[in-house]
This record gives sequence, C-alpha cells and structure tokens, in this order.
Amino acid sequence: MRAFTKVLVASVCVAYVAVKWTAPRFNAESLRGARVLVTGASSGIGEQMAYHYARFGAQIVITARREKVLQQVAEKCLSLGAQKALYIAANMGNESDPDKVVDFAVEKLGGLDYLVLNHIGSTSFGMWDEDVEHIRSLFKVNFFSYVQMAKRALNALEQSKGSVVVVSSLAGKMPNPFTAPYTSTKFALNGFFGVLQHELSMKKSNVSISICTLGLIDTESAMRKVRGVIDAPAYPATEAALNIIITGATRQPELYYPWFTYIMTLTKDWFPSVTNYVVQSTYKYKP
Repeated sequence: MRAFTKVLVASVCVAYVAVKWTAPRFNAESLRGARVLVTGASSGIGEQMAYHYARFGAQIVITARREKVLQQVAEKCLSLGAQKALYIAANMGNESDPDKVVDFAVEKLGGLDYLVLNHIGSTSFGMWDEDVEHIRSLFKVNFFSYVQMAKRALNALEQSKGSVVVVSSLAGKMPNPFTAPYTSTKFALNGFFGVLQHELSMKKSNVSISICTLGLIDTESAMRKVRGVIDAPAYPATEAALNIIITGATRQPELYYPWFTYIMTLTKDWFPSVTNYVVQSTYKYKP
C-alpha cells in the first residue's frame, strides 16, 4: 500500500508539472497599459499585486477601506512605473460600494481589462463561537460583494475580452479547523465562480475567470492570527501575487499556490482519514 501511494503521488506530481509546462506562456508586455482594478490593495497580497502591475506598466485602480494607506500605495505604484494609479476608499460590507468602485474604475480608466477580487472581511481564528450574525455579515464582504462587482464589470470586460481573477484559498477546497466563517465564504466563492466559468464558456463569452487557491501566505494579518498555533510554512505574498497576475494574464482557469495545495485537494478525496490527520496535526491545540 505504501509503494502504491508513492507511485500515485509521483504520478500526480508529474501530471501537475506537465500541465504547468504546457500552460500558455506569460508575456509581460501584455500588461503594459492594461486597465486593472485590484480590491483589498492596502496591504498583503493586494498591495503586492498593485506593485507588480505597476512594474508591468499597467493602469491601476486600487481600493480598500483605509484612504491614507491607499494614497501611499498609489504613489509607490507611480514610482514603480504604473501609467496610472488611482484609488477609491470603500467598505465592501456596504451594498452600494461594490458598484461604486467598479463604476469609478471603468470611468477613470476608460474601460476594464482585469477585475482582481482579493478583499476579505475581518474574522477571528478559533473554535466557532456559534455567532451566526458574524457569518452573515462576513458573507456580505467575502462573497456577495464579489458577485456584485463581477456582475457590474461583466459588460466592460466583455468589450475588452477581459478577465475576472478571484483570490480564494485552500480553505475553500477543504475544511480547516478554527476557520468556520472564513471557510464557508470561500467554499461559496469557489462554487459560484466555478459555475460562472462553465456558463461563460458555454455562451462563448469573451470573459475568462481565474480562481486562485492559496495556501498559508506570510501576510501580516494572517501571521498575526496563526503564529504559535499552526506548525506549517508560510509562503511569500509577493510571489503569490505574481502567480495570481500571471494566471489572470494567461487566462488560466485555476491556480494552486504553493504547488502542493493541489496535491492536498486530491488526497482529501482519495485518502480522507490520512488528510484529516495531517491537517489536524499541524495545529497546536489542547482541549
């Protein structure tokens, strides 16, 4: 059985490498002048994506809640080579703000080539405390605003043969302890945008959708929550951000970063008891 498992894992790795090897090649020049809207861009992965797009010479609109921080990020984007770097403060928990942000980007940029959905609401890291209202409010930010912004942007993206890039998580593919509210929103994201991928393809739409599954990333907010609780490596936000951008630019339907997150999603179905043991053993928890 052990030999079979090794062969199986090796075969999956080979298949994954083959898929990545045959994927479309990234042309950095394709992003020069591209009109991009990045949400959740005041820190973490969103901030790093803004800087990468700037280096590629894109035209960028960034959004988050903190206006002063957005101003600083926009100024740095201009210094890195962005053709435009504009910002608009917004709270994605407000029903009107998602539409307002998309309309602002389309108006200021004269259209839209990439809608990069990356923002998340604040939530605790720990055993579920049975707070249903918190989950309901988190869905407004982590799920419904994504759907609302995609709907608002589809017409502009259709005209430009553009892309929707959805930043999701391994938590949206397999449940992890201490993340019930967050995980539920990510499962919803994967489900909705997975369906939308099918439907746009069936309609011969010009719009592509990329769903990005990320493991543990070393953002300040993530590390503050899991430090001392999870015994697992964190991967660099700047590298995750670049991989997300390349996935959208090459119109690939999925990204798994780091690579082993793909293996974990497969073993979850093939060897559920083993996967559950591995997941739970990474947490330092004593009842």
